[in-house]
This record gives sequence, structure tokens and C-alpha cells, in this order.
Amino acid sequence: MPFMKRFGSVIVRSWATKHQKHHVASLQSLCRNVSHTVSAAKDGQKENDRNSNHGSSYTRTALGLGAGLILGATAKTLYDERTKDKEFPRRILPAVQASSPLPPEDVSVAGNGEASAFFKKRDMYNFVADAVQKASGGVVFISINDTRRHIIRQYQHLSNGSGFIVSEDGLILTNAHVVSNFPKSVEIKVRLIDGREYSAVVEEIDTVSDLALLRINCTGLVPLKLGDSSGVRPGEFVAALGCPLSLSNSVTLGVVSSADRGSVELGLRGKDMQYIQTDAAITFGNSGGPLINLDGEVIGINSMTVTSGISFAIPVDHAKEFMKKAEKKRVDLAKYPKPSSTQRRYLGVTMLTLTKSILQELQSRGGPMSSIPSDITQGVFIWKVVVGSPAYQSGLIPGDIITHINNEPVASSRDVYRSLEHKGDLVMVVVRNGQRYKVIVSPEE
Repeated sequence: MPFMKRFGSVIVRSWATKHQKHHVASLQSLCRNVSHTVSAAKDGQKENDRNSNHGSSYTRTALGLGAGLILGATAKTLYDERTKDKEFPRRILPAVQASSPLPPEDVSVAGNGEASAFFKKRDMYNFVADAVQKASGGVVFISINDTRRHIIRQYQHLSNGSGFIVSEDGLILTNAHVVSNFPKSVEIKVRLIDGREYSAVVEEIDTVSDLALLRINCTGLVPLKLGDSSGVRPGEFVAALGCPLSLSNSVTLGVVSSADRGSVELGLRGKDMQYIQTDAAITFGNSGGPLINLDGEVIGINSMTVTSGISFAIPVDHAKEFMKKAEKKRVDLAKYPKPSSTQRRYLGVTMLTLTKSILQELQSRGGPMSSIPSDITQGVFIWKVVVGSPAYQSGLIPGDIITHINNEPVASSRDVYRSLEHKGDLVMVVVRNGQRYKVIVSPEE
């Protein structure tokens, strides 16, 4: 039979390349026996066909059975003789390999040396970028300008900060110190991530918790998702979003150092709050922006920094309560309007409440700050003075520390804000270059 001869030859050639010659002879002999057996069977079939048509089906069945037994015996003999040859079954049978969730290192690199388009490490491990992408669209830049003062045909820039969208109808959450302590002539501008800019009004403010709500005339906004700060754990990855030093859409990464740092530990009197401590950089201009987790949810509001690697954020659960009270107050005012309260006067400074940690940091830097008297344990540090403001005209400069106002000790910036609610000049005791000075300031109405 030509077919059986060709089949036997193929098996012989594929097997003989790696095995001994006497095995080849044995296989050739077996194949010849198979061929003779098949020929004899076919001759028998022809003879039976001449004798009787009823035996044809039996002959075909016997022929197939005999050929199958012979081929099976041949394969069994080869397998028994070469059991130790592990490559033999692979040459006869197709190899099957189970899939794995991730490819091995040698598979993830293409032939040209570049990473495979399906398995790039930057796509698998950039979890921070995924969280930032979810939240960055709701972060806004807030600028404060004085409409009464002009510099080259532009309003004088007084301050700036960050905030984020909390409702689709234009409600924005930020820090109170970002939008407070300014004259009535100021204009608050909010710039969205797409470049659109709107004028904003302060809808609600709480200087004790350092939170404020702004409103812009815009609808269809996408608010950020507020998370749950009660579930924040030390060591958890977080990212601080905002516009530090007027640099829009900036991101800093860190971990949570403490989820419940008490205000008493920070030397902040009158504030019953547990802050989130993180080493994500929060600086001036970044205040009011969101602190997000890896799910892109807001868990805190960037508030202040003590020193490099130690920053604090207001828990979002506290902000939720603030917004609920603000909404209730807005509804009540719509029903029962009340006369406007006394407006706080304008001083023109950016302040930072001093704590023991901040004092130690200032003293360790050397220069004029190292000469702070040892008996100074509290006060307000002047970070920035607006040119042309009452503070500027009275002689206050950045670096001054206010310890007393009208013979009353100053423990935090809240004491300064409270003094601005009353009439008359402010007599301040200021520490500068290790010396104490008396400065009289006349705030603007």
C-alpha cells in the first residue's frame, strides 16, 4: 500500500534523527508487516466479495480493527522503548500550555526591545495618575484682586488659593483664610480647569473651622466625589491637588502620617477638630484644594503646613457638616431674612498661626528668625503684606510676629479677625529681629 509506506517512512524519518539505527530497522519491519497485513486483508475482501455480498461489511470492520490494533501496538512499542525520552511525546502530540494572568518578563518585551503595548508597567502601576485624573477636573484656581488699585491697567493682585467644585450649580469649597480679611472692593475670580473664569461671591464662611463656600454663576459642573475621612488610615497614599504659588493643576504625593491629630496638639485654641496629617506638600496657594485618596475621592481640605513633610488637612466629614449647616441657613434666610451683620475690616496681611513646631523651625533656620525671644510661645506670623494696604502703610513687614493687639494676647489668626470686627485703631505688639515694637494700624472699612 503506497499510503502505509509513506506513513511509515514519515514516522521513521522523524524518529530516526535522534535515536539508534536498530530502532529504525525494527520500525521499518513493523511497517512492512502492517503493509502486508493490509494487502492480505484486501485480497481476502475481494475473495469474499466474489463469494458473498453479505460478508463485505464484516470484512471492512475486521480490516479497520486489525489496522488499528497494529498501529496501536507499534506506538506502544515505541513509547515503552523510549519512555525516558521526554521529547518524544512532544514531537508526536501537540503541546498545550495554560494561560497566566500576567506574561513573564521575556514576553512583555517586543522584538525591538520596547515594552509590549498590552503590558506596559506605567499603565499597570500608575495608580496615582488614575486617581488624579478622576479628581483634577473639579479643582479651581481662586484669585483675589483689589478693584480700587491698578497696576499697569490691571487690578492689584492681593492673594490666591485653591478650591474644588462640590455641586453642579456652581458651589465651591475652599479655606476661609483664602477669601477672608479683604476690603469690600475686592473681586474674587474663579478659574476652572478648562480656562473659563467667573466672578464669585462668598456664600458662607466659618473662620473657626477655616472653611468657606463660594458661588459662581455656572451650571452643569461635575462635582468631586466626597469620601469618608473616618476610614482614613495611617500609611495610606494620598495626593494634594491645587495651585501652589499660582501654579495651576499641581499634584503632590504623600502618605497619611496621622488620621486624628488633635488641634490641641497643634496649639490651636478654640478649634475642636482632628486634622489629617500628611507629608504631601501643602504650601501657600495650595490651601483650599482637595486631599484625595487612590479612588479619587476627597478625604480632606488642604489647610496648612508646619514644616517640610508635616502638613494638615481638614477632614471631609467636618466639611460635610459645615455644608449641611450652610444649606439649612440659606433656606432659613430665604424664609426669614435678617439684617446684615457687621462687616470685618480690611488689614491686608497673610497670616500663619504659630505653634511650637513652627517656632522651632523658624529658630533653626538662622538669620533674623533665629533671634526670636525664648519667651515667645504663641502669636501670629506675618507671611505676606499687600502693597498699599493698611498693614503696609503702618509699617508691618513679612516676618513680623504679632503677640498682642490692644493689650490682649494673640494666640491665633482668629484673634486678629475678631479684633477687626470692632471700631478704632489696632495697637499691636510686634516682634522683629529679636526686638519688640509697637505698631498702630488703621484698618479700612
